Amino acid sequence: MKRGFNSIHNRLFLLFISSMLVLVVLVSVLYYQKTTQIIHSKINDLAQKNISQTVGLFDLLLQGYDSITKSLNSNYEMIRLIEDRDSNSDMTANILNERTITNILGAIYYSRDDIIGIHVITNAGKNYNYERGFDSVIDTNYSSADWYQKLLDSSGEMVWLGLVQGSVINQFQRNPLFVFGRKLYDLTDHRVIGVMLIETNPQPIVSALSNVTISPNSRVYIVDQENRMIATTAEDKKNLPPSFTGLPRPQTSEIIIDDRTDQLIVAAKAKMSDWTVFGLTPKGDINAEVVKTREYLYVVVVVLIILSTALASLISQNIASPLKLLIREMKQVEMGNFKGSVTVKSFEEINSLVSSFNRMVKRMDELIERITLASMSEKNAELQALQSQVNPHFLYNTLDMIYWMLDERENDRLGKVILSLSHMFRYSSDWQEASKTTLQQELDQMRHYMTIIENRLEGRVSTEIHIDPEWLDVVLPKMTLQPIIENAVKYGLEPLREPGVLRVFAEVHDQELHIIISDNGVGIEEDLLHQMQMRLVEDARMIGDSYAYQAEESRGEVKPDLNSKMTRRGIGLTNVHRRIVLLFGEAYGLRIQSKQEVGTTVIIAMPLPRKGV
Repeated sequence: MKRGFNSIHNRLFLLFISSMLVLVVLVSVLYYQKTTQIIHSKINDLAQKNISQTVGLFDLLLQGYDSITKSLNSNYEMIRLIEDRDSNSDMTANILNERTITNILGAIYYSRDDIIGIHVITNAGKNYNYERGFDSVIDTNYSSADWYQKLLDSSGEMVWLGLVQGSVINQFQRNPLFVFGRKLYDLTDHRVIGVMLIETNPQPIVSALSNVTISPNSRVYIVDQENRMIATTAEDKKNLPPSFTGLPRPQTSEIIIDDRTDQLIVAAKAKMSDWTVFGLTPKGDINAEVVKTREYLYVVVVVLIILSTALASLISQNIASPLKLLIREMKQVEMGNFKGSVTVKSFEEINSLVSSFNRMVKRMDELIERITLASMSEKNAELQALQSQVNPHFLYNTLDMIYWMLDERENDRLGKVILSLSHMFRYSSDWQEASKTTLQQELDQMRHYMTIIENRLEGRVSTEIHIDPEWLDVVLPKMTLQPIIENAVKYGLEPLREPGVLRVFAEVHDQELHIIISDNGVGIEEDLLHQMQMRLVEDARMIGDSYAYQAEESRGEVKPDLNSKMTRRGIGLTNVHRRIVLLFGEAYGLRIQSKQEVGTTVIIAMPLPRKGV
């Protein structure tokens, strides 16, 4: 279980899904908070706008009613007729005066559609009214009614009596009415001559109040300074209205919005009266939109979680699958199988990692095969060297004995030849110590060989060696120079009728160290030179294809030299070239250049040694 949890697939899946969940939850919370804030802000703005419009409409309506009472109070003809009738005992004149007063009230009545009745009561107890469709039956006890006392107690301003159920003065009128009135003055001496009372249809006020409602459960109230309800939009009048004592009440034209309780309270004050308009909306209605938003957000979050899970599984699988393949192939490499490779199509970084692994495994396989082939080649070279000698240890011991015998007889020339030959046998037969040597040791071996050759040819061959001491410690395969020198002497300088020169020097070209063996011998025929160069290229290719070369060599099917002139005893140029390629790579080895009657140049190309190595 622990191993499964620590797998890259599960870790990536958990990391991705956790990140997505945190992101989704964070965005959802922020979105919900912002949405709730916007909804509440819009509702508050809407409530403020609605109540502002309602108060404005209400003030316009009250201003119209106020204009009606002012027009009656300023009607000089009606005031004069009322005073004449109160003081005149002529029955006929009084009837005419009353009819004229009624006509004036009728003109006011028909000026507006919402007026239900107009009543004028004088100080003398006379009552003038105009009502359509009802017989006026005046309440004889009106003088003790509250509304009458309010009108008498006023100082001439408009008295808003509010919304009442039935007329306050006509006993036959039982429909809801909006009632208001004021004192009636004689404008000549500013004397009170009575009161006027107007009853109107409450529908315009109720309609104006309905504009404050935000939801179906919203309730709107008009309340006076004594917290008495003047009007309301509540349909169920039996339910008790809320207590208005603790509600916020504006003192000026400001609008108050309070959402600290379980309902949204909006309050505004009417300019034309001391009434306050309250709008009460339950928070549940306001949050209905928020609830819908929250439910929609739940659905979105669930869908996002499902999509995130699927996406996390897909991405983690795409990342983990190629890595699992890579791990499986690594285990094969641990077991020694270097033949496999991984092929995936994934992210660029993973593709690069897999490609690097494939190249590394291929390179390791090539190096192992190269080391194997190098070991085999060294063994073959050792066997060939041993086969070309008859008991080399016996030979160089015998040569030492001959040298001392010649030294006793003071034959220095022959002694030097024998000593050089002894050193050559000892160097070529010592393969157990190392298959690599230094350029210094190879040059020493070359000097011994040239000592023998120079004495054998009696001055016909001379040697020039110019090697910078910087390159004397360069490592190269053992028995590299001697086969090349031997070929140069045997096939290039010996057939020459004039003295020959063998030059050995070193040069640096393009990060390569070139050890050059050049002679001024007879050269190589063009066809043979081409065959030799092609053979060197073919050997490098076969060594690069290690399996083919190994199989061919193990079966003894390595092609013989293409021309009998290329055949030589001992370690040949081909063997030297192969060992250099095996040691340094296909880019290095022997390079032959020759021109008949001019000479031959053999270049040993190897990588330039690194500083400090």
